[in-house]
Order: sequence, then C-alpha cells, then structure tokens
Amino acid sequence: MSETHAHNGPKREAVLPTAALRALSRWVKRLTILRSTPRAHPTSGRATERDLRMMRRALELARTSAAADEVPVGAVVYRGDEIIAEAHNLREAVNDPTGHAELMAIRRAAERLKTWRLSDCSLAVTLEPCPMCAGAIVQARLGRLVYGATDPKAGAVHTLYNLCSDRRLNHSVEIIAGVLAEEAGDLLKAFFRRRRAEKKADRDDDRPPSSRVRIR
Repeated sequence: MSETHAHNGPKREAVLPTAALRALSRWVKRLTILRSTPRAHPTSGRATERDLRMMRRALELARTSAAADEVPVGAVVYRGDEIIAEAHNLREAVNDPTGHAELMAIRRAAERLKTWRLSDCSLAVTLEPCPMCAGAIVQARLGRLVYGATDPKAGAVHTLYNLCSDRRLNHSVEIIAGVLAEEAGDLLKAFFRRRRAEKKADRDDDRPPSSRVRIR
C-alpha cells in the first residue's frame, strides 16, 4: 500500500458552513410559510348604488352608536332593496362581548327569515369585521360583504386575516372593501378623540376616570 493511501483513511462527507446552513434554513422556512398561507379570492370591483345606500344607512346607525357612547359601528343585512335587519354596537350597554353590530344584525336577519343560511343576503358594515364577526359571516353563508374602514388592530377580512375568503373553509364571501371608508374612519377618529379628551378632563379634575372603551 502506498504511503499516500495509508494516510487518507475513510472518506469524510462534506459539511456545509454554518452560514450556508442558516441561509438554507431561512429559505425552507419562508417556503413553508408561503405554501401554508391561504390564498384569498379577489374582491369584486365596485360597490353598486344599492350598496352605497345601505352603507349610508349603516353610517347612520354608527352615529347612533356614538351618541350612546358605544364604538361607532353600524351594520345592515339586506336582500335586494329590502333591509332585512340592522344593528349598531351595544357591547357597553348590555355588557356583552358579542354585542358587535354585525353579529346582532345577522342574528336578527336569521330570526326574521326563519333560516340561518343567508346566502342570498348582503351585509354592509362600517368597519372591517373582527375574527368573531368574520367567522359569523362565514357560518351564516352570507353572499356578500361590503365594509368601510379597515381595522389595523382586529380586521379579519383583509388586514390581519382572510377569514371570509379562505379557501380552506367551506364557504367564501364576495367582498367589497373601502366603501365610504373615509366617512366611517372619521366617525371612529372623532369618537376616540372625544374619549381621550374626556379622560384627560377626568384626570385634570381629579374625578374617577370614565370607563375605558376599546375599538372592537
């Protein structure tokens, strides 16, 4: 045996440098996230004149909500030109965590139509639904969702989640977003601006602070 062969010993497998392993791991992780992320159905193009009318009614309900010191959100369930049910937030008044406008409007619509399937109905709501309300929209098999302002902290239709268009669920909803969004957003901003001013006045006057109200 030659001296060269004697010193070679058994073959050793090539080992990737640590930096290369880390880069590969990051690539695999990104690929896994991309493959597991649900693909949303595209939203339809424009709101109809009927949708705009219903959103204006929802905004009226949101103003009623603000006047009652509730977060200003209004919702309308409609079929064609007929309003089936409507509601605004009542969480503070009834101390009910499910007292969101969308949920109450859906409940009332189902009760009136004597069916929980609302596939031939649309829902107009001034604020992007939260996970609870988006789930109820899917469970009610609503045909269409029209919403106004986005909700960066709890929006479950486009902002944080895509619950109403997740292909893994057994129902998806036609979605039209941003309808009269500026007006809906201004209502919310004005409400919370007033609440902050009231809290500041309470602190300055050394009175007990008003009950805290959170968006959704």
